[in-house]
Amino acid sequence: MNRYQFLKSMGFRGAALMAVMSSCIREEDTYINALTETPAATAATPVTATPVTTAPGTTTDVSSIKNPLLTLDLSAVANASLKTVGGYIANSGIVVAQTSAGNYAAVTQTCSHEPKKKIIFNKTEFYCTDHGARFDLTGKGLNSFGSKGLTVYKVAVSGTTLVVYS
Repeated sequence: MNRYQFLKSMGFRGAALMAVMSSCIREEDTYINALTETPAATAATPVTATPVTTAPGTTTDVSSIKNPLLTLDLSAVANASLKTVGGYIANSGIVVAQTSAGNYAAVTQTCSHEPKKKIIFNKTEFYCTDHGARFDLTGKGLNSFGSKGLTVYKVAVSGTTLVVYS
């Protein structure tokens, strides 16, 4: 039994589990580096004013997307964390993150290991704060808890409008 499994068996969950896991880190018993909050930026990162490439060689005009799952105004205060690389928000069961300058990824907030809405974005990957499942930007699991993968959505940006769709 590793440290993570032991702490889970002792009843630690969510934030308490992450606090204990990150308080005394040994490389052999960590699932990821200790989670860190990215401070809110004081200056906004410019958002691309033209449609963003959603697949190699293709672009999407956000006004032509039928049945969007989520539409966000990137200039709104509520979405300020999306102005910095590594920033993310959870909205309507979807986690949207700025993965690199001007590039966004969106996945379901519900973990495939246990159906709990605990997925966040941590630096370079999606992570379940409840039990440690890890997923890359394509939704592929990076450890045994994430082996079932995550649902990934398409993202298009035009001006200050970001649209998540399937």
